[in-house]
Amino acid sequence: MTAFHIWTIGCQMNVADSRRLAESLEKYGLEAAQGPHDADVVVLYSCVVRQQAEDRVHGQLHALQQMKAARPHMKVVVAGCVSDIPDWRHRYPFVDLIAEPGQDLTVRDRLVDLLDLSERYRFDPEQAVRVPGISEGVTIHQGCNRSCTYCIVPSTRGGERSRPPAVVLDEVRGLVARGTKEVVLLSQIVERYGRDLRPRVLLSELLSLLDEVEGLERIRFLTSYPGDFGRDLVDAIAELPRVCEDVNLPIQSGDDDMLRRMKRGYVVDNYRQLIQRLRARMPDVGLSTDIIVGFPGETESEHQHTLDMLAEFRFDVVHVAMYSPRPGTVSATQMDDDVPREEKRRRLHDVETLQKRIATEINAGYLGRSVDVLVEGTAKGRWYGRTRTNKLVHFASDEPLAGRLVDVEITATEPWYLEGQLEPAAVLAC
Repeated sequence: MTAFHIWTIGCQMNVADSRRLAESLEKYGLEAAQGPHDADVVVLYSCVVRQQAEDRVHGQLHALQQMKAARPHMKVVVAGCVSDIPDWRHRYPFVDLIAEPGQDLTVRDRLVDLLDLSERYRFDPEQAVRVPGISEGVTIHQGCNRSCTYCIVPSTRGGERSRPPAVVLDEVRGLVARGTKEVVLLSQIVERYGRDLRPRVLLSELLSLLDEVEGLERIRFLTSYPGDFGRDLVDAIAELPRVCEDVNLPIQSGDDDMLRRMKRGYVVDNYRQLIQRLRARMPDVGLSTDIIVGFPGETESEHQHTLDMLAEFRFDVVHVAMYSPRPGTVSATQMDDDVPREEKRRRLHDVETLQKRIATEINAGYLGRSVDVLVEGTAKGRWYGRTRTNKLVHFASDEPLAGRLVDVEITATEPWYLEGQLEPAAVLAC
């Protein structure tokens, strides 16, 4: 479970805001840490009204910088009052998020989206040192009107609401002006974007607008839902130059009876048809999914149907988790958690073993190929970055390549990453 710590200084408003944030994060499923050294994410509520208070904030940030150097995966968020945001970004590049006052999104929403982005997309390698700002998440839509029986999102984030295209464009242009090369558009159910706006806007239309932003190299989005994934969106991914051929499609189970108990609103064949449409337009499209094992009532036959589905669909990445009841959800209050933990662990291992074989076979097809990589940071003395289809690639170079697009020839493959060497004249214009 993700642990958080909140450090607060200043007025009673900061104190009240930090208390509400803590309560909201706990309701969402995070737990309070004993202190920053035990936390996965630290939120610092800043005050700059008096110099003494601002000096204490800067001192705390320097302490957090040392902690993050030792624990690179720790997230650092600054909220409250900030005097000169561009200056703070320059002085503290290790800060993952500065939640500027007056924005249309709450600190909690931006923080949870940051954590979701790290969980679903940014699989940084061991000992990674990510260069801040190269790839940034941008929330475009909040909430969910669906009622999956295991999910807490509708009760914690409320109904669906979209940010106007002009607001999203303004944020993206601001990020690009500060050096961002890639944006990941975030939502719990991203294809629903714009349906609540007047006039109505489609996600494919927003992608078309963002594709024209000068200086932006790549656009991704998550998380998807098959019932809302129209042909217009398939066409946008296939045709817009900056939109990456990378789709996250959480299916959760390969059994239709299980999907009905989860109230997912689709059957396996809906996914089959969507994947066929995607691969017909983009044969090498990167596909990832989510699987829950051990959901209440899951039989061995239903589990086997999930394995059969994974073997058929052959996702590049599978996020698999053992079911655990979330307080306040239908499954926690109305269903028995009747699959023993040992059995859940076995089923988890089944999925992991199968997916390792599939990923090994898929990645082996990249051997000898040249791929374009957006360089995001270093790990164990080498650069790393990702392809358009979200393949993690390691390579060596003495050149300062952070934030650059480079051509890399793949020389070795593993289930979870690729290794390569820079092509001659490898740095692309960006």
